[in-house]
Amino acid sequence: MKEAVLTNRGPKPIGPYSQAMKSNGFVFLSGQVALDPLSGDLVGSDVRQQAERVLENLKEILEAAGASLNHVVRTTVFLKDMNDFPAMNEVYGRYFVSAPPARSTVQVARLPKDALVEIDVIAAL
Repeated sequence: MKEAVLTNRGPKPIGPYSQAMKSNGFVFLSGQVALDPLSGDLVGSDVRQQAERVLENLKEILEAAGASLNHVVRTTVFLKDMNDFPAMNEVYGRYFVSAPPARSTVQVARLPKDALVEIDVIAAL
């Protein structure tokens, strides 16, 4: 059994995918880039600004699914440039303070809309 999650508080999907799917006591969020939920435009000129927007988007989608950042058990961070890791990590650390989730971080050749960072999450409900 699965249930799609869609909220106006997060960016509308830019392809054939759901913002999130709830299944078997978990919620799986699609990767988010720094899109403004209202305009759909990419925001932020550096990785810090983009990471903050991404994490705010994830927070809003999680809340629409009945969860919060405190429920996140796993994340994957995709960076356009691994040299941006320290700046992204500083922002990320402000959102996941105690018992941060398991995480992988990888450098990729290109992200949607030429974003600098994309993050996906899995959370327990």
